[in-house]
Amino acid sequence: MTARLLYLNVCMLVTLQAVAQQSYGPNDTIVVYATYHLPDSTLIPTSALENVYCYGKYPAAMREKMKAWSRLRNAVYVTYPYAKEAGRTINEINASLKGVESKAVRRTLIKSREKELKKNFADKLMNLSVYQGKVLMKLINRETGNNCFELIKEYKGGVNAQVWQTVAFLFGSNLKQPYDPHDADAEIEKFVKEVELLYRG
Repeated sequence: MTARLLYLNVCMLVTLQAVAQQSYGPNDTIVVYATYHLPDSTLIPTSALENVYCYGKYPAAMREKMKAWSRLRNAVYVTYPYAKEAGRTINEINASLKGVESKAVRRTLIKSREKELKKNFADKLMNLSVYQGKVLMKLINRETGNNCFELIKEYKGGVNAQVWQTVAFLFGSNLKQPYDPHDADAEIEKFVKEVELLYRG
């Protein structure tokens, strides 16, 4: 195969040299690139056109999809730090409550950490939109393995959990919503991975 290619190259050079030595007028010849066509051993003149760029507006459905994508991505970027810190605190509370049977001691431990959470996040969380709040609940579930209804029930009692579930329902949300990184929440999971890369960097 190598010998054949070498032979073809030599033939092409000889042909081009012979053409170059012929006498032509200034407008007789236009030099162009050529492509060697193997089946019939012919040279085909070849030229490359400049790139052409076409611009157009997104269709309405695509614009809506991009808007929803941007809104979700923004919500994850805003709420992820809160979810991470809340998850860390909740996991620490769960570890400290392990094996503690006394309700009084459990309440004391929970209240001490609840004050810490309120001090660090109360004002910031009040500025979140309802939509961002929904995403935050998903991310807390991701960090702790428990939905918000279970957490409130564990720390504040079943009645409080039911009250907050009713409030969430009025705002079109659900404290019992699960987190499924492989299906329903795959897009959120992708954005979380983006944020985690930023924090590592």
